[in-house]
Amino acid sequence: MPGQFEPLPGGGAAVALDDVEISIIRSLAVQLLELIGPGPGEDASDDPLAELFADGPSEPPADPVLRRLFPDAYSDPEATPQAEAAAEQKAYSAEFRRYTENDLRAGKRENALVVIRSLDALSPVDEGGAVLKLSGEESKQWLNALNDLRLAIGSRLDITDEEDTDLLYRLPDEDPRKPMVMAYLWLGGLQETLVSTLLP
Repeated sequence: MPGQFEPLPGGGAAVALDDVEISIIRSLAVQLLELIGPGPGEDASDDPLAELFADGPSEPPADPVLRRLFPDAYSDPEATPQAEAAAEQKAYSAEFRRYTENDLRAGKRENALVVIRSLDALSPVDEGGAVLKLSGEESKQWLNALNDLRLAIGSRLDITDEEDTDLLYRLPDEDPRKPMVMAYLWLGGLQETLVSTLLP
C-alpha cells in the first residue's frame, strides 16, 4: 500500500503516507485554497436564495493557473475563429462563467478542505506517517482535488501536452523546476491509483 491507493472492503480507499508526503499534500492543498480565494464574506447576504442567484465574474481570471482551473466554456484553443465567431464565443463564455464560476470555486474549495481535514485527522503510527482511509465520497473529493493540484502545477510548469511531460522526466537534478516536477509526477501516480479504486 505505500505510495498507492488500494480499495477498502465496502467502498473507499486507503493509502500509507509518511510524514513528508502528508506535509507536501497538505501544503499544496492550502496553497490551492489560497489561490482559489475565500468563499462569501461577512458582507454576503443572509438570504440563501439571493446568494444562490448571485452573479459571478464574467471575465477570465488573470492568473494563468486560475484560467486553467476555470477555463472558458466556449473556446477551442486549436481553432482560430473569425472575428465575429470569436466575439460570440467570448460573449457565451462570459455568460456561462457569470452563472457557474462561484459554484465551481465553492466545489474546488470544499474538495481542498476535505483533503486538509482528512490529513489533519490522521493518527500517526510508530514509524512515522499514517494510513489514510477515505470513504467513497471522500475518495471522489480527493480525486478532484488531486486533479486540481496537478492542473495548477502543470500550468506553472507550462505543461500543455504529453510531450511536455516526457521532457520533464529528463530534467537534470540541478534544474530549479525539479521539485515541482517530482510533485507533479507523484501526484499523478496517486491520482491514477485512486481512480483504479473507484472503478467497478
